[in-house]
Amino acid sequence: MLPFKIDLSDKVIAVTGGGGVLCGEMAKALAECGAKVAVLSRKQENADTVADAILASGGQALAVSCNVLELDSITAAYEKISSQLGDCDILINGAGGNSPDGTADLETVDSEDIKSQLDKSFFGLTAEGISFVFDLNFTGTVLTTQVFAKAMSEKGQGSIINISSMAAYHPLTKVMSYSASKAAINNFTEWLAVHLAPTGVRVNAIAPGFFLTKQNEQLLMGDNNTPTERCQKIIDHTPMGRLGKADELIGALLYLASEDASGFVTGTVMAVDGGFNAYSGV
Repeated sequence: MLPFKIDLSDKVIAVTGGGGVLCGEMAKALAECGAKVAVLSRKQENADTVADAILASGGQALAVSCNVLELDSITAAYEKISSQLGDCDILINGAGGNSPDGTADLETVDSEDIKSQLDKSFFGLTAEGISFVFDLNFTGTVLTTQVFAKAMSEKGQGSIINISSMAAYHPLTKVMSYSASKAAINNFTEWLAVHLAPTGVRVNAIAPGFFLTKQNEQLLMGDNNTPTERCQKIIDHTPMGRLGKADELIGALLYLASEDASGFVTGTVMAVDGGFNAYSGV
């Protein structure tokens, strides 16, 4: 159920990462508000699942396979959306994620760890692993925006909503590459908002706190569906004392998607985090 409803009739909205849990919920909410939603995912079957759910509920959707790391794939996706749905009005840059190749196994190290567990520390990360995670989150967002936002800028209206993370504000242990890439998303959001302001295109971001998804389920939940040690640290640092639910991102999404509600809002990163970013730990 939507927290409130806005009128997105005849709006064409592209959602990258739309086959995932969080962006899939976003795609469904936007369709419920009347938008024609293009669900973009690297895996066609994931896009199909979300698009089929939208169509089954009476909405308008198009499933599109797209690899945000390949310019040709992004361009092909854009052309397919334009020909079948029309010009894109709103872009949600939700594609991203992490990889073990860009992650250190140890939270911290001492001198002995450096000697005996070098490969499990920062010093064991490879350029390829770091680049993959950084490109997936940051470069993929930049390339997709270049393709989709050009027509918006020429038309003189549009909205771009990037998906950031709490890791952008406070780098999380182990996930160095992911944290750095999400910090870059915040910076890019502000930079592009200024760059495109004269065109009428607004650029903002949502920074989710910690939400349970398929991507992080094994990291956060252990046996018998109980929080892992790392998950419990997160909950203890979240003043509201729990993980977020996917539908709790929808209010912020609809606010930023609505020209009536946020027409003078650009260059902002909105935290939806149960207070995580505000809490110093004491």
